[in-house]
Amino acid sequence: MKQIVTGMLALATFIFTANAQQPGKMKHHKPQHQMGMAMKGINFSDAQKAQMKANRESTKKQMMELNKNENITVKEFKARKEAIHKSQKEQMDKLLTPEQKNQLAQNKIEQQQKRQQHSAKRMDKMKANLNLSDDQMNQLKANRDASQAKVKAIKENNQLSQSQKKEQLMALKETQKKTLNQVLTPEQISKMEEMKKNRMEKSRRK
Repeated sequence: MKQIVTGMLALATFIFTANAQQPGKMKHHKPQHQMGMAMKGINFSDAQKAQMKANRESTKKQMMELNKNENITVKEFKARKEAIHKSQKEQMDKLLTPEQKNQLAQNKIEQQQKRQQHSAKRMDKMKANLNLSDDQMNQLKANRDASQAKVKAIKENNQLSQSQKKEQLMALKETQKKTLNQVLTPEQISKMEEMKKNRMEKSRRK
């Protein structure tokens, strides 16, 4: 969900991933960054640190070897990639003590709360910049909440493979884009595109 093609897609991405992501960039943090933040404040033993480093290096090596393999199908590649990441997660679970797992879970809850607060501030700012009516804001928030519930259900569905989850998430995102087209006026869409252009120009000058 990282590539933003139009102003409308920018807003769709924001509404869709406001609190999800997070698995991702969220505004789009990488999974490694998210995990690093979640582990902040947890005391690991030297042995745990060494094992985690070894696990990361092993996972990185396996992924490099997988990426070099040109003799497998896309389906096989996705399956092996999923298996590598699943193994990495299982290894991490075995390393942590019950207390560390509880702290990790608490850290994730706090991260989620911070994302929700940040999302609320961004929604208020968006309302002011685009001169959105209360009715439009209510529709956008309702759509966001509904999408986030669907995102959560998809991610927690263990019957789906990673590729299937990705496909369903992308389909849900497309639905969000169509909904936004019905909620926003042409003038608001134009203003949003102008704001995006200004942000890009400002970013280039840095």
